Amino acid sequence: MEQLRTIGRELAMGSQGGWGQFKEFLDLVKSIGEARSKAEEDRIIARELEHLKRRLADPDVPRRKMKELLLRLVYAEMLGHDASFGHIHAVKMTHDESLPLKRTGYLAVALFLDERHDLVILVVNTIQKDLRSDNYLVVCAALTAACRLIGEEAIPAVLPQVVELLAHPKEPVRKKAVMALHRFYQRSPSSVSHLVSNFRKRLCDNDPGVMGATLCPLYDLILEEPNAYKDLVVSFVNILKQVAERRLPTSYDYHQMPAPFIQIKLLKILAVLGSGDKQASGHMYTVLGDIFRKGDTASNIGNAILYECICCISSIFPNPKMLEAAAETTSKFLKSDSHNLKYMGIDALGRLIKINPDIAEEHQLAVIDCLEDPDDTLKRKTFELLYKMTKSTNVEVIVDRMIEYMINITDHHYKTEIASRCVELAEQFAPSNQWFIQTMNKVFEHAGDLVNIRVAHNLMRLIAEGFGEEDEGADSQLRSSAVDSYLRIVGEPKLPSSFLQIICWVLGEYGTADGKYSASYIIGKLCDVAEAHLTDDTVKAYAISAILKIFAFEIALGRKIDMLPECQTLVDELSASHSTDLQQRAYELQALLGLDKRAVESFMPADASCEDIEVDRNLSFLNSYVQQALENGAAPYIPESERSGVISVGSYRSQEQQETSAHTLRFEAYEMPKPSLALATSQVSVSTPPTDLVPVPDPGYYKEDHQTSRSQPSGDAISGEFGVKLRLDGVQKKWGRPTYSSSTPSSSASSQQATNGGSYSDGGGSTSSQARESSYGSKRQQGAEISAEKQRLAASLFGSAAAKADRKAQASRKASKENASAEKATASSAAPQPIKEQVIPAAPPPDLLDLGDEPVSSSPPSADPFSQLEGLFGPASATPVVSGAPATSTSKAPDLMSIFSDDVPTGATTGSTDPALGDVNLIKGATTAAAKKGPSLQDALQKDASARQVGVTPTGNNPNLFKDLLG
Repeated sequence: MEQLRTIGRELAMGSQGGWGQFKEFLDLVKSIGEARSKAEEDRIIARELEHLKRRLADPDVPRRKMKELLLRLVYAEMLGHDASFGHIHAVKMTHDESLPLKRTGYLAVALFLDERHDLVILVVNTIQKDLRSDNYLVVCAALTAACRLIGEEAIPAVLPQVVELLAHPKEPVRKKAVMALHRFYQRSPSSVSHLVSNFRKRLCDNDPGVMGATLCPLYDLILEEPNAYKDLVVSFVNILKQVAERRLPTSYDYHQMPAPFIQIKLLKILAVLGSGDKQASGHMYTVLGDIFRKGDTASNIGNAILYECICCISSIFPNPKMLEAAAETTSKFLKSDSHNLKYMGIDALGRLIKINPDIAEEHQLAVIDCLEDPDDTLKRKTFELLYKMTKSTNVEVIVDRMIEYMINITDHHYKTEIASRCVELAEQFAPSNQWFIQTMNKVFEHAGDLVNIRVAHNLMRLIAEGFGEEDEGADSQLRSSAVDSYLRIVGEPKLPSSFLQIICWVLGEYGTADGKYSASYIIGKLCDVAEAHLTDDTVKAYAISAILKIFAFEIALGRKIDMLPECQTLVDELSASHSTDLQQRAYELQALLGLDKRAVESFMPADASCEDIEVDRNLSFLNSYVQQALENGAAPYIPESERSGVISVGSYRSQEQQETSAHTLRFEAYEMPKPSLALATSQVSVSTPPTDLVPVPDPGYYKEDHQTSRSQPSGDAISGEFGVKLRLDGVQKKWGRPTYSSSTPSSSASSQQATNGGSYSDGGGSTSSQARESSYGSKRQQGAEISAEKQRLAASLFGSAAAKADRKAQASRKASKENASAEKATASSAAPQPIKEQVIPAAPPPDLLDLGDEPVSSSPPSADPFSQLEGLFGPASATPVVSGAPATSTSKAPDLMSIFSDDVPTGATTGSTDPALGDVNLIKGATTAAAKKGPSLQDALQKDASARQVGVTPTGNNPNLFKDLLG
């Protein structure tokens, strides 16, 4: 609500005229802000809408006043009220010639309407006209509205104009054109699939904003088909390297981080391209290491970049050094006092343990602290981490913790998720069948209605099959323990229906198997279950079936059992039930009581629930009946695959029914066409469709039709057998729904101390991070504060390696203290000597933003367009000229960016260009001039001449920052 009031005040100020122009709008915003209840606010808005409806109906309203009325309508609709009566006035304002009014109209239309609105058709023509305007502000407004309002059907109407605007001289227009094409691709990929190459070209745009906007559609394309864009890996790495080195203008910085959102998008793209590709991942390790070293943990945006680096490293081909850097950054997140950073650390740790599970052992106490944290979101994320860490040695502790948490929460959605995870872990890592049964009992008892019924069937099958070995004693003990536990639980109130079904089945199968409980006792318990759930027919059906089994087993053993009064009452009640299923089960029980021992043993054998049932799919027992019917003159059965289509449903109807149906709609299928001998003789002729039956193509479903045609190779054979077949792929249905036919997480109160508004000096950031690390280290050193319960929990979760990790940590602390004392003694005795290492210079990667001189490579050009950049761009090798020193013949590398910078010191010397480079290095022939404007006329003339020499106008907003990657 506060944001809406802020927007209202900003809208009230207007683009021209300040506060005094929209006094009525200001009064509206003020009255809404002072409303004490939602009802009072609704009354204020209702009065305002009535007033606006009368004012808009007046034909003599000035255009300037109409703008204010539309802004008030926008504000009212943003608060959730209907202002549809003013939508047509917004559409009319888009036709206005005045730029402020036209932009206001586009703003209102974009907020009022969507692509399915009936009034959008009136805006398409205006957008087409404004896309050809000479005023780039009008073009930008039209492109913004096109992204919001142009649907799949209207894309072809504006697509040519949008493609032409990709070469517009203004950077904002090119950026919005890329955004519009991206939006068109999201709505209808087939409409712009032939324009994908334009995104590659715009990646080389001179403006970093256009390049950054191009990363979004490229990311979507790479997600669908990564292999088609593997050749761009080197280019993406080079762009990321230059952005991280602060080669972009400072206007792209956010909280002293160079273009962080471009960095994040590039890291996401590299994560997809480097997944499972060792060669592509090898190009990324260097720049990822640089980002880790330069990472700023004192700001939220710096932590976001580091987190995205961890995600990238966990996705690409693993590298030990990169994993170590990622683990170190994750440790800083977990040691932070901010719950947001702890959440990021838990998530990052969950990604890293998929590659190296030993990483989690170093942070076991931090994980346990997060598990006991009162922040519910952090606790849920920690359970996700434990779910990924589960193995046979710690499954009992983790599942018990999950069940304990599941009992205490009330969110049914998350309760279902926790229950399914407990079931999955118990089925996969159960140390014993007894533990599995006990765990399933807890899950069904506290979340039975939320568990899939398949889990109940699996539990019943496990109890019936036992251990799967020849040890009958162990199986009997398992079933006996299940019966004991269910008899204790059955009397508890509010048991879930699925759990009661399991209890009834187990008691019916094995309640009297070991002779520990009498049949009358078990039958009485089952009758109590049925009487307590009179409205649940499924539970009553399971209960009466269990009673039937107990009677059958007792009769088979030759024992006489009397019918209990409550059991007789239950049978009488079910015999008169409205459910035919319950009636049948009750009558079967009554019939069973009148049979002898041999008959009962034949159809109700003991412990036969896991016996395989042989199903005769050919129905061989009916062969004699079929043969006798054929001898009596019956027609033989014709399989459906051999029928010619002559027989139809209508041929079996009587003449009266056919005459009646002639005047009504027919809903049965069309008769299949009779086979044609001419078409059946040649499959070549069948494959060519006839001229009178032409399939209707649908450009919006090109991919679906293409896949369908490949997945049905036998279509021509079928049509060759039955004649010409009508193809309905892509044809819209006339009845029913308008479809096409085809063949086929919250944070807690404590917040991060260093926020975006704080200072970001390097010294301050390092001091604060060191202070946090030292404070956490002091907490770790206080062994008395760590309770024995936490240590036991850590040992059970992370195994015996926890004790080893503690011993390693103590040894490392002792070694670090000894090394520190030795270093202090050495430093006091002798001065340190710098060590020079001989490093073999490697070939520098292509540099898209370095504009320094470099000799032209004489090697022939490669077929890869991106490898050509290696000969065009390279690191600048400039030697500063010291005043008073003799000048050398070496020319200084030109720096075109210094012309437009504001912080270069005056008095810098200018270099000379090499005319032998010709047109190839034309962009790098600029000479360095004084940055700050002064009274010196000579400096100004040199600056102007050097800029015009490379074809750049000094008054332009953007120098050439990128060379065309595609040559």
